[in-house]
Amino acid sequence: MKVYRVGGAVRDRLLGLAVKDIDWVVVGSTAKAMQAQGYTPVGKDFPVFLHPKTHQEYALARTERKSGHGYKGFTVFASEDVTLEEDLLRRDLTINAIAEDENGQLTDPFNGQADLKAKLLRHVSPAFSEDPVRILRLARFAARFSFDVAPETLTLMQEMVNSGEVDHLVAERVWQEFAKGLMENTPSKMFEMLRRCGALARIAPEIDALWGVPQRADYHPEIDTGVHVMMVLDYSASQKWPLTTRFAALCHDLGKAITPAHILPKHIGHEARGVALIEALCERLRVPSDCRDLARMVCREHTHVHTALQLRPATVLEVFQRCDAFRKPERFKEILNACLADARGRTNFENCDYPQADYLLKLLAAANTVNNGEIALSCTDKTQIPERIKLARIAAIKNQIIAL
Repeated sequence: MKVYRVGGAVRDRLLGLAVKDIDWVVVGSTAKAMQAQGYTPVGKDFPVFLHPKTHQEYALARTERKSGHGYKGFTVFASEDVTLEEDLLRRDLTINAIAEDENGQLTDPFNGQADLKAKLLRHVSPAFSEDPVRILRLARFAARFSFDVAPETLTLMQEMVNSGEVDHLVAERVWQEFAKGLMENTPSKMFEMLRRCGALARIAPEIDALWGVPQRADYHPEIDTGVHVMMVLDYSASQKWPLTTRFAALCHDLGKAITPAHILPKHIGHEARGVALIEALCERLRVPSDCRDLARMVCREHTHVHTALQLRPATVLEVFQRCDAFRKPERFKEILNACLADARGRTNFENCDYPQADYLLKLLAAANTVNNGEIALSCTDKTQIPERIKLARIAAIKNQIIAL
């Protein structure tokens, strides 16, 4: 029995990155022998065991054979006769198919170290095409490492899309990979990679349709909406903002893709169109409600936020109410952050001044000084309470505007 570190732990160490999770593969053993040594079996589909002391996962060396569609359509074969090289052969990318023994000796049968140095993502074998999730994983690694894809691997990915294999992706798994990719350093690389192989049009056509749509003429007309949205997304990543904000940044301009050509590049009506597209995308991919809700609000309100300095006090209050800012001020700050990313997601706009966010937060603080309880007690006609509170908040906002 021989034990090896494999996969991401080896790859990240070679890249000089912090190693988070360690995957172990065991060669020359059986399930019965593992249990006899105190390992606990876990899972149903794969021969994986927990170490008796560290509780880390150890998997028996195995091979896989395609038996159906999707990432679950495989038959697994584990045996003490399966070699390390055979186990590495079933892995997706050469940079993930490097093993390291207890003495630090590397086994690299597919030249993964060379691809790490060249910053290339290359498939290990034609079996890559048997699992469409590998397209998503490769795109996510592109976002994490800013690596390019080997030409032959891109061709294989395109063939997977054209054959319909990518259509068998399960919605929950697509979102899982999207969510991970959105949290990488350069999430735009994930979507650009998915576009290059044609998968984005099949997985998220609402996002794919943004490319080729003209941006506003007063904001660097040389870039289209797709490029702009990627800039917005990468800016949100550079600020280390949470998944909810990054997803909202991704979706804020979806409505432009279906805005009539004679209206573009103006914003007329694209917010309402965008909300409908966000709802469709979130329903199909089973996107969590917190991501969906923030994306809808940013899509609907970002134009109002951008023009906040020109809004009347009553309109400002309407924005607060639609965003539920009084009850959820932290979420409102996320909305403002996504709008800030939209403003700075343009060529040479990285450090542009954006007073709207601070301005609206001061107006919200002023509106919050209204004592709802006192107003309620002073009203003999209780039906007048909502209107009295509304008027008091408008007055407080107006006074704050004057003070500013």
